[in-house]
Formats: sequence, C-alpha cells, structure tokens
Amino acid sequence: MQALRLYIPQKIALLAYMLPDYRMTNFAETQALLEPSSFFYIITTNMAGRYSYINTNYARTFAQIYGSLLGQPYDITMHPEDTKVCAEVAARCFANPERLFPATIRKHDGRGGFLITQWEYKAILNAQQQPEGIFCIGYDITEYMDQKEQLEGTRELLNLKENVLKEIGWYQSHVIRKPLANIMGLVKILEKMDLDQNMKNICQMLITSSLELDAVLKNTANRHQQP
Repeated sequence: MQALRLYIPQKIALLAYMLPDYRMTNFAETQALLEPSSFFYIITTNMAGRYSYINTNYARTFAQIYGSLLGQPYDITMHPEDTKVCAEVAARCFANPERLFPATIRKHDGRGGFLITQWEYKAILNAQQQPEGIFCIGYDITEYMDQKEQLEGTRELLNLKENVLKEIGWYQSHVIRKPLANIMGLVKILEKMDLDQNMKNICQMLITSSLELDAVLKNTANRHQQP
C-alpha cells in the first residue's frame, strides 16, 4: 500500500528533476533529453491536430498498432470519449501559453483494451508568439490505476464485512440477550423451589452456562462499540 501511495509522486518528482527547464518555450532540448527514455512519452502536434514528433518510447508502444504515426491525427491512438478532454486541455493551453495543464487519456493497447496515461500539455509558440501546436509529456499509469481499483475494492469489502459484524453484534446484544435473561430469571425461580439434588445440580449448570453465554455476548458488543 505504501508503494502504491508513492508511485505517482515519485514519477512527478523524477520529471521535475530531469526537466528543470520544463516550462521553456524551446522544446528541442526536452525532446533530445527524453528521446531515448523508456518511461516517458514525448509527442508534439501541429495546429491541424496531427503528430509532428513522437519519441522512441511512444513509437515503440503505439506504432506497432498503427504504423508510422507522424502526420496522422492525434486522436487515432485514444479512446473516442477522451478526444473531448484533449481538445478542452489544448484550448486551455492556448489561452494560457505560459502554463502546463494535466490530462488523463486512455490509449488503445492493440488487444481490445486501453492503457491509462497521464499527461502534461503546453502550447508551442513561434518567435512571433503565435501558436504552432501542442507539446505533451506523459507516462503509463495503468498499473497504478489497476492497483488503486483493487485497493478500493478491498476497502469496500472490508467495510461491508465490518458492517455485517456490527449488525451481528447488535443482534446478539439486543435480540439474543432478551430470551437469555428470561431463561436466567426462570432458573433462579426454580432454584428457590423445593427440588431434589439432581434438579438443583441441573439448575446450577443452567445458571453457569447462561452467565458464560451472557459474558460472551457482552464482550462481543463491547468490541463492536470500540472506535
């Protein structure tokens, strides 16, 4: 669980360490730095929404599905529902070209499923400060999201079991103890009657067993009432 919590923050910290000038407008240095990366994806798209650059890792992951991606529409690799997300983030980039904007995008994995990828988008401006395209840096978070989903499922299951145990505790303390108290009262009445020794022994055993069961029920109820 600790590794799960640290997974994404560690990658963000690594990105910050590797790219001290990540907000620069000249992206050539960043492309050169991360061209051989086996972890980060680097892509750029032009104003027509077509790939103008992809690094080796992105090509290795997606070109095997689509062939050469250069010149192809940017949305060819992504889930159709996420094209709207991409367009909205791109619009925010052009409206605030000095800033980075995050996006979580699902990409076809070539096997009928999707990879979940996390990205940072930034507008590319020319020397006249006119938009030329979008620079994107991202990485695969599929494993992290799968582990997160499993963790959430486990937490829900534990909460369900805890609620069941609390219900059992309430049932024991409020439903079962009432007839038990009645039995104990009746036995005490019998104990005061003129009985032979055998019946007295039976009454004593009933009292002992009832007290033991009552103690078990009280302990169970107390455990479930603790925070």
